Amino acid sequence: MLEREGTVDTMSEVRALAIKAHEASRILAATSTRQRDRALLAMAHALTHKSDEILAANEEDMAAARAKNTSAGLLDRLALDPQRLKSMSEALRSLSLLPDPIGEVVSGHRMNNGIQITQIRVPLGVVAMIYEARPNVTADAAALCIKTGNAVVLRGGSMAIRSNLAITRVLAGAATGAGLPDGCIASIESTDHAAADELMGLHGLIDVLIPRGGASLIKSVVENAKVPVIETGVGNCHVYVHKTADPEMARRITLNSKVQRPGVCNAAETLLIDEAEHERVLPMILKALEDEGVTVFGDEKTRALGAIMRIQPATDQDWATEYLDMKMACKVVKGLDDAIAHINTYGTGHSEAIVTSDYEAARRFTTEIDAAAVYVNASTRFTDGGEFGLGAEIGISTQKLHARGPMGLHALTSTKYIGMGSGQVRE
Repeated sequence: MLEREGTVDTMSEVRALAIKAHEASRILAATSTRQRDRALLAMAHALTHKSDEILAANEEDMAAARAKNTSAGLLDRLALDPQRLKSMSEALRSLSLLPDPIGEVVSGHRMNNGIQITQIRVPLGVVAMIYEARPNVTADAAALCIKTGNAVVLRGGSMAIRSNLAITRVLAGAATGAGLPDGCIASIESTDHAAADELMGLHGLIDVLIPRGGASLIKSVVENAKVPVIETGVGNCHVYVHKTADPEMARRITLNSKVQRPGVCNAAETLLIDEAEHERVLPMILKALEDEGVTVFGDEKTRALGAIMRIQPATDQDWATEYLDMKMACKVVKGLDDAIAHINTYGTGHSEAIVTSDYEAARRFTTEIDAAAVYVNASTRFTDGGEFGLGAEIGISTQKLHARGPMGLHALTSTKYIGMGSGQVRE
C-alpha cells in the first residue's frame, strides 16, 4: 500500500486486491470440483490447526469492543471460541460434500438446424461483500465462493477487523497451499469508508456486491454502488394469527419467532391477530411474551385487554420498525384481507407466517404475501441457508432478480449457453 500525507491510500489497496481477484477468478473458473473440494478441506483443517492465531486476534477485537461499552448482543456476534471455530470448520467440511453446481445442465434443446443448445451453470467471477461484525461470515463467504469457483473480496466492519483479517490469512493460505490461485480470497485491511466507496465503484472488476448488515449499510450500498448488487434483507417480519388458529400453536410460534434469537433478520417484529378471536387468544400470547421479557407496543384494542404490565402505545413507526431486540408490535386486524394489506404495506419482503387451520386462508396468504419466504403454521426463524439444507448462506436476498431468499451455492452462479454445431451458418 502507498503512503500519502500520513494516511494509507485505501484506493490503491482496494483496486490492487480487486485486480488480483479478477485474475484469480479466470483460473478458478477452470478448476475441477475435486480441486475446489480439496481446498475446502484444507481450509477447514486450517481453522482449527491455527485456532490460537484467530482467537488471539478475536480477543483484541473483544477488548476494544468492551472498552466502547458495546451491547451484549453485538459482543455475542463478535465472540469466537474453540467450539465456534470447530463449528465453522465443520461447516466447510459439510460444504465440500455438497454437489458442485458448476457445469450443471440447466436446460438443453436441439434447434431445427441441428445445433445442440445447452445452458450450464458457471461462476459469477469476483464476488465482493461489505458486512458488519460477524467473523463467521468471513469463513462462510470464502467457502461458498471457493466451492462455486468465484474469487472473493471481503470488507468487514471495524469492530471485527482483526478477527476477519486473521481468518482470511488462514483460509487464503490454505487455499493457495492446496493449489488455488493467489488472490482468490482477500480482505480489505482499511476500515475507512473510502475503502467501501472504492469497492462499490469498481465496475469491470467486481461482478457482484453483496451487503450484509443493518438497514443503513444496505441502503448505502444499494444507492451508491456502480457494480451489480444483490440486496440482502432487513427483516420486518410478521406472525399473523388467523381466527381458526390453534391457540397453543399460535403461542409457541409467536414466542419462537420473537425470542429464540431476537437480534437476527428472521425474528418476528409484529404480531397480527384477528379481532374475532383476539379476546380469547391474545392474552395468553401477551403473557408468554411478557414472561420472556418482551416489551409489547400495542394498538388500542390490544391495550384495552389489560393482559400484561409491560405494554406501550404503538405508533405508525412501530409497524415499520425492525427492533432486533426484545420488543414486538401487536395489532388486532379485521381479518385476512386486513392482515395481508398490513404486511404488504409494512413488511420488508423477508419472512412472514400465518397460523391457521383454514386451507383457503393459507392458500391466499402464501399467494398474496410478497416475501422471500412465507410460512404456514411454522416460525419465521427457519429462513436460513443451513435450515433450508443449502449448507450455508452468503446472505438472505429480499430482491426479486437473480436470487431471492437464503442464498447458497446456486445463487453464486450465472449461466452460459453452449452451441454445438456441425458447420451451420445463418442464412
